[in-house]
Amino acid sequence: MTFAPAPIPSRTQYVLEAVKHAILTGQLSPGQALVETELAAQFGVSKTPVREALKTLAGTGLVVMSQYKGTTVRTVDAEMAREVYDVRLLLEPEALRRTVTRRASLEAAREALDLARDALLRADQAADQAERSLANREFHRSLYLSCGNPLLARMLDDVRDQAALVSTVAWASHPSWEREADEHREILRLALSDDADGAARALREHIASFVQRAFPEGDTA
Repeated sequence: MTFAPAPIPSRTQYVLEAVKHAILTGQLSPGQALVETELAAQFGVSKTPVREALKTLAGTGLVVMSQYKGTTVRTVDAEMAREVYDVRLLLEPEALRRTVTRRASLEAAREALDLARDALLRADQAADQAERSLANREFHRSLYLSCGNPLLARMLDDVRDQAALVSTVAWASHPSWEREADEHREILRLALSDDADGAARALREHIASFVQRAFPEGDTA
């Protein structure tokens, strides 16, 4: 017998989403302290939902909780970036290949790629980096969500926030989103042409080239 996880209380969810959004859009910087009393005052809640939200964010890898240093936004360095992107490199191209393979016979897979096209359009029309980053996250998620293996999709979801944090930090010093947008369009073109292997190969090259550009070998920043 399996048990569904208990739902997160609404106040905790509110704080969780607000802090996550601030981290992934660069409003909260890597290494910045997250003080429970200050966040509670900011959001008009008690410290309990703040504490629970921070625990959840620590579980996703966006924040670090220390008995001595308190809670801080996770710092991104080359080692962390390569670890996260290595997971994506191993799993995401195969998930996309399966989504494209299932597209001919499964409505959900067709809808997923339609969502990817919508996300790509939102990224192109984004007014700022924050909107673009969020749209790009949805683009990538749409590629693997209907792969047919819920565990594979959840594993990719588990690193999605950390990958977005890496891209936020990388874009601050290497604003390469125009190149990445072109790569996204090519990936989607191949997927919509039912070229499963070509789409997977293009996605693999896209993931690998991003982390190599942003965090080249020998870079310890």
